[in-house]
Amino acid sequence: MKSLKFILAGILFGIVMSKSEAISWFRIQEMFRFQSFHMYGIIGTAVVLGTLATFLIKKYKIRDYQGNPIVFTPKEKSVPRYLIGGTIFGLGWALTGACPGPMFVNLGFQYWAILVAIIGGLLGTYLYGVLRDRLPH
Repeated sequence: MKSLKFILAGILFGIVMSKSEAISWFRIQEMFRFQSFHMYGIIGTAVVLGTLATFLIKKYKIRDYQGNPIVFTPKEKSVPRYLIGGTIFGLGWALTGACPGPMFVNLGFQYWAILVAIIGGLLGTYLYGVLRDRLPH
């Protein structure tokens, strides 16, 4: 029963992603070809809402669901790190037509081909975990 709110949040996420067409390969390709504002509007809205939520969490010292304080720790700024990581993420997004959240929504819609991207993402994450200590950070 404790997980019910998380399951409901996941269902709501899936509904929002599908109704906004953010899971559409066609919409994602339009974005990468600069043919439509649709996905930029969705991403921009997410950035604004994320910024607002972070501001409110900091201002009102909101706690997590277990009552622990939410702490934001500053990270070392490294432009090459963000450029390389963003490029790899963007290439994967453009090649598969989906980023991690919508991949699972697509799986829920029984688009079985997305399993290739999900398995690749999981293997890449595992490989990063294995090699993390040997990589420059």
